Amino acid sequence: MVKSKYQDVLDLGEKLNIKEGKVEEADGKLKVWGTAATPYEKNLMWDKIKEIGGDNPTDIVADINVEDESVFAKHTVTSGETLGKISKQYYGEPGKYQKIFQANTDILKNPDVIQPGQELIIPNL
Repeated sequence: MVKSKYQDVLDLGEKLNIKEGKVEEADGKLKVWGTAATPYEKNLMWDKIKEIGGDNPTDIVADINVEDESVFAKHTVTSGETLGKISKQYYGEPGKYQKIFQANTDILKNPDVIQPGQELIIPNL
């Protein structure tokens, strides 16, 4: 029963390719383990858990590690995106686009010119 309640969390884990993922249900609690690629993906998992179970859920125990904490996330540019839109997605503020630009000067020469398919580093703030 608890597993079905948190199915969206498990689906998100699959979508994010959480490594070494393991799920067990016992004593009315769901136990979830795994390793996210970046802190951003770990945050997405926790946000989904809290969306379903509230800020302090008592029916799920999750141990989510992070494989690479040197960056906040990695992002592949799609058509129509700007650094401002990407910054809003990851930081909640479009004005922090300069942080993304500065972390990617090896592939970006102008913050107003990004191309679909470019993989950007989203730095930790």
